[in-house]
Amino acid sequence: MTEVQEDNSGKSEKQTVFFYRFRFREQGQEFTAQATLDDLKRGDVVMIRGEFGLEPACISGSAPACRDSETVRKASYELIRRAAPEECNRYANIPKEEESAENFCKELIAKHSLQMRLVRVERFFNGSKMIFYFTADKRVDFRALVKDLVQEFRTRVEMRQVGVRHETKMLGGIGTCGRELCCSGYMKKFDSVSIKMAKEQDLPLNPSKISGVCNRLLCCLTYEFETYKRERKGMPKPGKKLQAGNTVYRVKRQNPLQSRLLVIDQEGEQHLLTREEWQECTLVKPEPAPKRKKQGDKEKKGPNTGDER
Repeated sequence: MTEVQEDNSGKSEKQTVFFYRFRFREQGQEFTAQATLDDLKRGDVVMIRGEFGLEPACISGSAPACRDSETVRKASYELIRRAAPEECNRYANIPKEEESAENFCKELIAKHSLQMRLVRVERFFNGSKMIFYFTADKRVDFRALVKDLVQEFRTRVEMRQVGVRHETKMLGGIGTCGRELCCSGYMKKFDSVSIKMAKEQDLPLNPSKISGVCNRLLCCLTYEFETYKRERKGMPKPGKKLQAGNTVYRVKRQNPLQSRLLVIDQEGEQHLLTREEWQECTLVKPEPAPKRKKQGDKEKKGPNTGDER
């Protein structure tokens, strides 16, 4: 709960604003909306101002307001009012209509022998549009399919091809951590993930360990990558030599989260140096490599015959 100041017809007044978590779909992603209603409970159906007008949604629970009283929090959506009984009935029938449309579309895909896989169907609350999400290995000519769908549902039809990561986001599931998938839970966009991030965090490069349900690299590899990168920046790299008194250590491994170094001394024993210990050490500069003679130097001197006159 927070208070915002509004200017209405030249008059300034404070209005209490409450924040709620909601979902447009039962298994969909959660969002935050601000409202002036203070008695909403989990499971209540409300009307949210969306991109295409008012859309129904289900309350998941209350969301905390900003702890700083001087900062005014702004939510992504605005909760307008409670849904009317008629709107609640229409909202409850949407999943059944989408399931029926999905089954009908799958029959048409088999009829037209199209190499595509239907993922999900979304029907707008006002019935003005239907979106069919699908995956395919190559480009698909679905003009005949769209024509049949328009003739059946008498509304605007859009076919939208998605990748495997977006498919997993729509279907949802449980990750290896035991929690809901990040992409289906709260992520709004996919960041670029590379194998370098796994190497930076000393993770095993086994594909089964660092891949998600979508068989792509885990999105959570990006969460701590910058922290590891920042902490490693000031630490001696593996292979470098450190000298403390008369003892010379060779760095074997870095532990960025604890700011420690695993080193090996001249006798082959391992030691764990804290930040204070390895900062007091002196970095040993590598000896310069001996200069190699160029291959052309021998040819200039000519062959050695052993007969000098």
